[in-house]
Amino acid sequence: MIRNGALSIVAGLFGTLVYFTGSAGEAQVVEGQAVDANGAPQYIVDPFWPKPLPNQWSMQQVTGIHVDHMDHIWFINRGRAALPIELAGELGPGAALCCVRGPEIIELDQEGNVLSAWGGPGYHPLWPTYPQTVIADSNGFVWIGGEAAQDSILKFTRDGEFVWDFGRRPPRLGTEADLRTNQTPQNNQDVDEIVNVGRFQLDEVDNEIYIIDQKRVTVYDASSGEFKRGWGGHGMPLSEISNEPIPGYEWTGEPPPEEEQFAPTLHFIEISDDRRVYVGERGQNRIQVFTTQGEWLQDIYVSPNTPAQRGGCAGMREASPNPMPVGTFYASICGSMYKMVISRDPEQQYLFVADAHNDVVWIVDRESGETLGYFGRNGRLAGQFHFANAIGIDTHGNIFVGEVDTAKRIQKFAPVMTGGG
Repeated sequence: MIRNGALSIVAGLFGTLVYFTGSAGEAQVVEGQAVDANGAPQYIVDPFWPKPLPNQWSMQQVTGIHVDHMDHIWFINRGRAALPIELAGELGPGAALCCVRGPEIIELDQEGNVLSAWGGPGYHPLWPTYPQTVIADSNGFVWIGGEAAQDSILKFTRDGEFVWDFGRRPPRLGTEADLRTNQTPQNNQDVDEIVNVGRFQLDEVDNEIYIIDQKRVTVYDASSGEFKRGWGGHGMPLSEISNEPIPGYEWTGEPPPEEEQFAPTLHFIEISDDRRVYVGERGQNRIQVFTTQGEWLQDIYVSPNTPAQRGGCAGMREASPNPMPVGTFYASICGSMYKMVISRDPEQQYLFVADAHNDVVWIVDRESGETLGYFGRNGRLAGQFHFANAIGIDTHGNIFVGEVDTAKRIQKFAPVMTGGG
């Protein structure tokens, strides 16, 4: 009791909002981890991780995190939104102690030291304008995807040597090539040109690439790029997916209306060891679960009453005593589905969902879909979040959360062990 009380005080200081209301349960991410009365595994922030980046590099928007088979942490250090004050070191020798623009792909060890770093604008002619996903596979390759219309999926060696381009870019439409989307009408039946390949998943078991865009999942051979299969919401064939926008709704504090189609924006796709495919929908606060062949298995709602993206936060904005104008950045931070990772215990019992609207990481029982709890809260202190948009987990149960907008950091959350171990 004394140890748990002390830990609660430390957790409060670091803003984790972790409560110790129970003892360790039978199901844990790592053996000996404290689990609360609802079955949620407990975490505490490590405020000293990672180490400062070397060479005066600035930490920028962390849009993607991947923990590889060696427990190395790879992250995207996307510098497109760097502020001048963050790059004062680039003015010349003696201009400032820090900083300069750093590489966009960085590999860290368990202690938070940089092992390798490369990439960024000009590194390769096809380098993504808006890097979104990085995956380091077990065969010595690193895969990177971006969100702009002319971005695709690129394959490199671990030390940054270019290997392969997935391609399938749409026609270049003038300056639209530099934007996240172009003006091409939605076409969920076209599998040869993809406007946004930024959110993808690599399946090493079957050597396949899963891509989520528009209102669909498409699957390609990871060696040849050949199209293999695809599906829409609840397993519908590609031919039945509507190319019209999903209707919006007026948020009144209730969940969004039920929707059979995928409700964009689709924000993550993950594959479990037992071959289930998890697709997150910001437009519906929902995770749809499938087999790898596209058979629908389950819907999981997480914080369903949160204003979903297709609700536009309009009702919430109008109800505010100090409403922000329509079209401001705030109006786009809707929905509870940003990124997700699956726990790495043998049963993979938990889903950890990063939610940039509520500024928490939700803890969900994978089998039942029940939300067990969360950690974090809005803020800039250690253990708090401002726009969490990337998440990873290692074999020790540590969870790594990356933030974008103006937060621009990674935080590490370590398992709380029973007995203070």
